[in-house]
Amino acid sequence: MDDITFSSATKIAQAVRDKDVSAVEVVEAHLRRIEAVNPKLNAVVQLCADRALSEAADADAALANGRSNSPLHGVPMTLKDSLDTEGVVTTGGTQGRTGFVPSEDATVTARLRAAGAILLGKTNTPELTLAGETDNLIYGRTENPYMHDRIPGGSSGGAASIIAAGGSPFDMGSDTGGSIRLPAHFCGITGLKPNSGRVPRTGHIVPYGMGAVDALTQNGPLARFVEDLALTLPIIAGPDWSDPAIAPVPLGDPADVNIAGLRIAMHTDNGLKTPTPEIQDAVRAAAKALESAGANVEEARPDALAMIPDINPKLNGGDGRAWVTRLLERAGTTEMSPFIKNRLTQIDPVPSSEYSAMLEELDRYRSLMLGFMRDYDAILCPTAAIPACAHGGTWLDGNQWSFSYSGAYNMTGWPGAVVRGGTSPEGLPIGVQVVARPWREDVALALAATLESALGGWQKPKL
Repeated sequence: MDDITFSSATKIAQAVRDKDVSAVEVVEAHLRRIEAVNPKLNAVVQLCADRALSEAADADAALANGRSNSPLHGVPMTLKDSLDTEGVVTTGGTQGRTGFVPSEDATVTARLRAAGAILLGKTNTPELTLAGETDNLIYGRTENPYMHDRIPGGSSGGAASIIAAGGSPFDMGSDTGGSIRLPAHFCGITGLKPNSGRVPRTGHIVPYGMGAVDALTQNGPLARFVEDLALTLPIIAGPDWSDPAIAPVPLGDPADVNIAGLRIAMHTDNGLKTPTPEIQDAVRAAAKALESAGANVEEARPDALAMIPDINPKLNGGDGRAWVTRLLERAGTTEMSPFIKNRLTQIDPVPSSEYSAMLEELDRYRSLMLGFMRDYDAILCPTAAIPACAHGGTWLDGNQWSFSYSGAYNMTGWPGAVVRGGTSPEGLPIGVQVVARPWREDVALALAATLESALGGWQKPKL
């Protein structure tokens, strides 16, 4: 099988089932690729090569005996270091867990392994997954495979970097304010933030039960190809009888979605931060591609987006970020990263009356956004206002609202997918974002697949 490390997980699974390639050969190829590129990227921070090869041999033996019904049988994967992995160090990027080895898998991990996936290793994440740049005191920073002086994004930056470079066909990220979609944008791959309440957070460093901020965080897939998002989402979705926010809502099939006639609202500027001209052009090119596929596209943006600056800072920091302090205490962390220190000191608690008023405004925002969506099946917009910035650039005041294009939909809880739609003058990827109605991941994925086909999708980096 040619270029196996740049194939989709879907095609790898089929090739293993057809015995065109063995699971051992697939795992060996990906381990070689990681060995070749990871010294330049620092994306994979824990490697479990011996275990992966042993599991691959078991997968081949099972196939020889006629046992190969699992959808990911023999397919390798990496997993973000924020998800618990039984027997493999899981730090969540925080020093209190430097040597923490979970005794059991996170729900997402367990479901993927039960479906036949083989863990190659863990990918880097900022401390507690709470930053837009992937850097921590344990493993250091991860580089963008397209330009090493630029960020791969965060918090799933290690995942996006190694996927783009061919070291892993897919990974599972988490998204609290864009942490799946922004790395997909910066690294030129595809990613899906599922609907709030779709995928359990059990065994994630930011778990369920987070009070006012609980609905913001979702686990979801990253890959080079949209078909792999569609392949893995049904595997990880659904109640686990532990995360109380997960609802048994049926999951639609993107293959059943008819693009013709879908109503799409498109905007290139959310009124908070104007994107670069090239990002705006990429969104317009995506709009034309969807129109060519039969969708009805009109330029419109929700007025409620203007409410974000009044709500978001208080939502995340109105308690003085005591919720972050509690996460650090649970991890046993005493020395924290500069970014987390800054997060804890940059905002003071507000009175409970002011905080509860903000929660009422959040509900009003969600209601207004829902009213806007009554007339549309999806929103097409930028993922961020800028391509990958220099290391340290996410801290700059000028970028404060550059990433509001993703965070807007953590606040609503709606599903959103990102796919590469263009290239910046520097040669960096540009992603476009499609956000669907509540619980309609199938629509988001169908639109993303259409754009991938029309605009080219992932492109191999020159490492």
